Amino acid sequence: MKLYVRFITKEFLKSLTYVFFIMFSLILILNILSEFEFFRDKEVKTIFPVYMSILNSPDLIFEMFPFIFLLTTQVFFINFFENNQIQIFKYSGLKNIKILLILVINSIFIGLVIITFFYNFSSYLKGHYIQLKSKYSTNDEYLAVVTKNGLWIKDVVEEKIYIINANEIKDNYIVNVFISEFNKNFELIRNIKSNKIDISKKEWNLYDVRIFKEYNSKELDSLILKSNFDIQIVRNLFSNLSTQSIYKLLELRKNYISLNYSTVEIDIQIQKILTYPIYLALMTVLSGIIMFNTKRYKNSTFKIVLGLFLSVIIYYLINFFHVLGESEKVPVLFSILLPLFLLFLVNTIMILKINEK
Repeated sequence: MKLYVRFITKEFLKSLTYVFFIMFSLILILNILSEFEFFRDKEVKTIFPVYMSILNSPDLIFEMFPFIFLLTTQVFFINFFENNQIQIFKYSGLKNIKILLILVINSIFIGLVIITFFYNFSSYLKGHYIQLKSKYSTNDEYLAVVTKNGLWIKDVVEEKIYIINANEIKDNYIVNVFISEFNKNFELIRNIKSNKIDISKKEWNLYDVRIFKEYNSKELDSLILKSNFDIQIVRNLFSNLSTQSIYKLLELRKNYISLNYSTVEIDIQIQKILTYPIYLALMTVLSGIIMFNTKRYKNSTFKIVLGLFLSVIIYYLINFFHVLGESEKVPVLFSILLPLFLLFLVNTIMILKINEK
């Protein structure tokens, strides 16, 4: 590795470490305040909210990495401009675009490390965080999961426990359903089999019902069953995909397909992760362009504010396209790649002039 490449890489990593720990500290403090508020009336040790904050912070940091890389690049160039190191490189024949290319390569490599190790680590901690916190929520006795054997729901209504298994979700219906009903001591009361159940409301309508009780069975055309779940709640239960590692997302996708449940949100999450290094690299380029084009301004605060303002716009633009993808108004691949392509296009147009700066 050439000496100037090693030097630029070292300075970039120093800036990244500096910005990362500042952002992590801010997020951790805000998290601690939020957790103390949540556990205010709960009987837990004082250290427990802090522990919960530590578990939750890496997931939030993952979402903040585009901002972190933008600020990192700005800090890197601020140091270079203040120490006139950029002029030394320029006199040595190293063009601005070459410096930016080195930063982009570093960003892509670090991005790959982030999605390979950091994301999987943060998703594990997030899953543990949700598991612990659910014990202190008002509906911790309710549960819904998707496995290779279909949709499983645990529900508690009027001191009765229901274990529900459905093979498929179709519109507002769950299909081929088997329900085991227990008393509060987990003693079996009866089993219920239904071809389909309308779960659009919390009063479920069961159709083509067969009830098994002890050694007897009877058939009914329909049956009403109260529940804490409806179709919207069931769908929302699967919306927090940040608790799933990449491997688990792929497994969950297979399970969704077997359940005939839409995989759009999972596809978006997977493609979002896979394109994350490109997103980080584009934010690095944007930040570098901002710094070269505002080099004549001595006020570093102005440069940082401008960079953050543009990055917030980009963040919401990308999220807007993700929402379009999730609602299936545009193809999933289109919703992921189009905003990145637009950012690439803007960077390409602006980068043509930076060697003149």
